[in-house]
Amino acid sequence: MDGFRAWMLRETEGGPPRLEFERLEFDDLPEGQVLVEVHWSTVNYKDALAVTGKGKIARRFPMVPGIDLAGVVRESSSPEYAVGDEVLLTGWGIGETRWGGYAEFARVEADWLMPVPPNLGMRGAMAVGTAGFTAAQAVRALQRAEVAPGDRPVLVTGASGGVGGIAVLLLAREGYQVTALTGRPENADYLRLLGTTDILPREELQGPGRPLESERWAGAIDAVGGEILARILAQTAHWGAVAACGLAGDSNLPTTVMPFILRGVSLLGIHSVRAPSEVRREAWDLLSRSLTPELLDEMTAEVGLEDIPHVAEEVLAGRVRGRTVVDVKR
Repeated sequence: MDGFRAWMLRETEGGPPRLEFERLEFDDLPEGQVLVEVHWSTVNYKDALAVTGKGKIARRFPMVPGIDLAGVVRESSSPEYAVGDEVLLTGWGIGETRWGGYAEFARVEADWLMPVPPNLGMRGAMAVGTAGFTAAQAVRALQRAEVAPGDRPVLVTGASGGVGGIAVLLLAREGYQVTALTGRPENADYLRLLGTTDILPREELQGPGRPLESERWAGAIDAVGGEILARILAQTAHWGAVAACGLAGDSNLPTTVMPFILRGVSLLGIHSVRAPSEVRREAWDLLSRSLTPELLDEMTAEVGLEDIPHVAEEVLAGRVRGRTVVDVKR
């Protein structure tokens, strides 16, 4: 086989890594049990930080970025996967410490892979990607904390983004009332299409609040952090729970212990990169039974491999709605 196209981050002296579009040889690939011909990838917030050099995502160089990939097995020394199998990979450090999905081929460990859900297909699996996998983990965490559908809604922050949009879809399909918090009121029709029953402007939860406020939410999925997460905790009802899965606003959390000790509120941390196999299977089972390619198409844009740097800038500027999949062959 001839060489293949790839984006590569290379270290520079004293500055951010340099992104270059290169042609690689198969001997350049790292060791691994499975060679995957990559057909689809995604542009997540973390990818955008890596590609633009605005976040310290890549920790080894040179590095092929891209924290998600889906493709077809071309070589395998593992009994788990055979040539021709359709597989997906999210997390496990690809795009950070191991070469990722922004290349036409990847060599990875078999334990990192999962079969592509047949009803989603490779493109649909990447329309889900790390963002949807994270959202599914958050929904399951609320369910395990016994936050059930009822009179009070579940709040989703960053609802116009990838994690938030899929969280809204999943919660609505599971029977919850969903309130979407967004700074983009122009997306109101889109959010209602996903299943939102109420829309709240972001400004309503910005700024400092009291340690405890009126009970509004049965639970929440938060991708923002900072003062907004603190306000949500203060407004969560007795025995409610909040799943925290992002820091798009702020990594600090200016709160008190009062929601936890006076209302029994739980703060649930969601971590996607090294989630164990049973957690991954449970999350993908939820995604597979709740989503269809048609539903995902409503929230997904498609670009080619060479478009990634431009899309990354748009993601960081907050101008991208929902999910973006990358046709690696384009």
